Amino acid sequence: MTTVDVVVPVYNEERDLPKSVPTLRDFLSGPDFPYEWRIVIADNASTDNTPTVSKELAAANPGKVDYVRIERKGRGFALKQTWLGSPVDVVSYMDVDLSTGLDAFPALIGAVAEGGYDLAVGSRLAPRSRIRRSLKRRVLTRGYNTLIKGLFLTRFSDAQCGFKAISREAAQQIVPLIEDNNWFFDTELLILGEKLGYRVKDVPVEWVEDPDTRVKIGATVMEDVRGLLRLRAGRPWRRADGVRRSA
Repeated sequence: MTTVDVVVPVYNEERDLPKSVPTLRDFLSGPDFPYEWRIVIADNASTDNTPTVSKELAAANPGKVDYVRIERKGRGFALKQTWLGSPVDVVSYMDVDLSTGLDAFPALIGAVAEGGYDLAVGSRLAPRSRIRRSLKRRVLTRGYNTLIKGLFLTRFSDAQCGFKAISREAAQQIVPLIEDNNWFFDTELLILGEKLGYRVKDVPVEWVEDPDTRVKIGATVMEDVRGLLRLRAGRPWRRADGVRRSA
């Protein structure tokens, strides 16, 4: 049976964890998810009660919920540590607020486990997606992904949705090449993956905006633009022939 790690990167999420982890656990335990699974709470340097809450959840769900403390902030850094250290077939992650509907998760994992894809990404811009979010964020998301396509001629449609899966083999090849340790990690993963010949699957999702999001729009936009310019100038995939996907 295919084995799957579901990483939930967190920073100061003592309130959301007691709600989201049981919800996720119950879904993965149900008939719609036919894979062997483990939830990994990746705590990147929380300063609130997140460690205690996470350890309690792990103790209450032995073998199904693990807690990893990472003494450094940054979602990308947390994913690097957990994905590269994982022994399972497919590694994935989702945001702790579960803004992306879990009904799409079996299709996300199935695309990698059974569909011949190396990466699968939730897309809020796919025609069959159902989205509830502010007009401002809709415009920013569409504009950002249009910019990516213009600069890199990529095919994936949504770089920033916090709902992704990748085969362990692809992760071991692509993730060490990623320079960013924060929010741009997602975009860099997808651009590098596609440019290196790895197959990427867009999965339509249902997505509801979290009004308590920790993302600072202005700072994130600037970080993303700097990351795109760095990739455009450096084109690191041209120096990575040894990790290109074999046909």
